Amino acid sequence: MAGSGNMQDIKRRVRSVTSIEHITNAMKLVSAAKLRRAKLMLEKTQRYFKYVTDAIREVLANTEDVPTTYLSGDREIKKTCYIVVTSNRGLAGSFSANVIKQTLLAMQERDSEAVIVSVGSKGRDYFRRRNYEMASEHLLPPENITFVETREISKPILEQFEQGEIDEVVLVYTSFISPLEQRAKQVRLLPFEIDQNIEQKEASAASSSTKKEIRQVEYEPSAEAVFDYLIPKYVEIMFFGAIIESATCEHAARRVAMESATDNAHDMISDLNLTFNRARQAAITREITEIVSGADALN
Repeated sequence: MAGSGNMQDIKRRVRSVTSIEHITNAMKLVSAAKLRRAKLMLEKTQRYFKYVTDAIREVLANTEDVPTTYLSGDREIKKTCYIVVTSNRGLAGSFSANVIKQTLLAMQERDSEAVIVSVGSKGRDYFRRRNYEMASEHLLPPENITFVETREISKPILEQFEQGEIDEVVLVYTSFISPLEQRAKQVRLLPFEIDQNIEQKEASAASSSTKKEIRQVEYEPSAEAVFDYLIPKYVEIMFFGAIIESATCEHAARRVAMESATDNAHDMISDLNLTFNRARQAAITREITEIVSGADALN
């Protein structure tokens, strides 16, 4: 009876694990389909974003009339705003945990007060439980956030920076390396740091030229007005690009996690079937032994 009960337990576990295997396999297929779509969108937007951001950085590097409000070194960093892009759902391995870990690392590197803008519930829940100051929370799935919505998220951050309520803006998200590798990273959006490589290239080009040509750029209505428009656009584009890349990474991480879970479930079913067959064989052997013992007793 004990052996029979044990075999029934094994059967129930096999049915349970098989059901889980079907679910994780379905989730893997869904994530793979979403990953393909998200990767196509990422590839389409990456070139555009790189072109726009490089153009903005080059203009800023070649101009002396940039408002010092936006430049690195203009103010003491007393308060840093961290835009933390995580997931709303689990079952994606260490996707959100890596972003949170990177945010904590960024905080350790800076001796400043921290305020959190969370995109995704995982980051929000972590920092809220630990009583961090939460500036705002945004729970829309990253793949569904539009450029207009990212602009609405970044607008109050820019206003607080301009008013001196925060002194630094750091974006923490996941960078897409390959479908099997994603890496959490931090990018400082503000204050803006002039790219020294661009300056060096411009200086080298000017020194090697036989005829030195001086470029003078005039801004209408004023340089300050142009950069008041240009720098927020740079922040908005960088933020939206990070959202798209993070969504791609989430689907990739979830596909890998669900594939691993499916393989583990398959291995568990194999082990349970082997255990069941051994238990059944032991039960049959025990019954045969009892029959033979009973026959011998009658004789």
